[in-house]
Amino acid sequence: MDRAKISVIDADAHVIENDHTWDFLEPSESKYRPIKVGDPDNPDLHYWEVNGQRGPPALSVEGADEEDAHAQKSSRRTGTPRQSRLLQDVGARLRHMDSLGIDIQVLHNTLFLYDMTNDPDAEAALTRSWNRWIGETWKMSDGRLPWSCLIPTRLLDEAKVQMRWAKENGAVAVCMRPLEGERLITDPYFYPLMEEAERLDMSIVIHIANGNAANVKLYGLVPGTHRASGFGIFRVPTVTACMFLILSEISTLFPKLRWGFIEASAQWIPWIHREAARRFETAGEELPDSLFEANNIYVTCQIDEDLPWILKYAGDNCLMIGTDYGHNDPSADFDAMGLLRARVNQSVLRELFQRCWVARRSRQQ
Repeated sequence: MDRAKISVIDADAHVIENDHTWDFLEPSESKYRPIKVGDPDNPDLHYWEVNGQRGPPALSVEGADEEDAHAQKSSRRTGTPRQSRLLQDVGARLRHMDSLGIDIQVLHNTLFLYDMTNDPDAEAALTRSWNRWIGETWKMSDGRLPWSCLIPTRLLDEAKVQMRWAKENGAVAVCMRPLEGERLITDPYFYPLMEEAERLDMSIVIHIANGNAANVKLYGLVPGTHRASGFGIFRVPTVTACMFLILSEISTLFPKLRWGFIEASAQWIPWIHREAARRFETAGEELPDSLFEANNIYVTCQIDEDLPWILKYAGDNCLMIGTDYGHNDPSADFDAMGLLRARVNQSVLRELFQRCWVARRSRQQ
């Protein structure tokens, strides 16, 4: 394997929003500037408030100093330099990437994993400010920090305008949630956005998130399941969205559109493959030779998963890996790339990754 020619890409790295994120709001939009408010019934909880409306809970990863201490509780390496995860010092972020052996990190948001507001104008203002903030960062990164842009899904024409600006300023993908309000990501309502993304050669990434307030509330209220609530709120809808995508007409309508499923792990791929195969058989249809590749679907895996088993169903070209840089949740391990290199030295994985490398080089040629 010619390692000298391999660019190491971290497909799941985060930014932690801070006060500077909203400095790109227009003066007329200042009323939408998010503020953090406490919960009067629980001093340990905080929420984001937008224009007087209480939005999603303020996640514990927003960049407080306690992040570093909390990270030490895990055996995984999750603590990252504060200025790096807040993107207050782009040079520091790049130097940390160098030390980790990472050439490129694809940046995703943290704050919009939940729905920030149901006001279309507020949503448009906040996504525009966020995009301009990250676009400014990208210009200082020598191309090493491409990103997935945010869009106001309640205003499709404005969403397309923001996509075009983002493409010109370093965005490589459009970040959408598996549930956007009352709609699943495969709803024909979103077809104009898919058409524009395909035209712009931008991927659509389904990062674990949830834009349906009722669904979030449902899982958050289950007694005694605090540690499992994130699984129901974020991961389950993401896997469901992938299944719906495979069984939809979207790959036929938009054959060049790529999809990324980010931070939901990958060990569900064999399960989805089997479920889809049964449904193709029942409908009297032939299952594609490489189901995920046929649908232009790419999935991030985690380093401790059974990769040989997953690769049997994912195919040679559809797995990615991410560090979840900046977070300290179950997906995070900023040394994932180094651990993957160590695992590749094992005979089984070495053979599998050699095969994947040859397949990828052949595809590029």
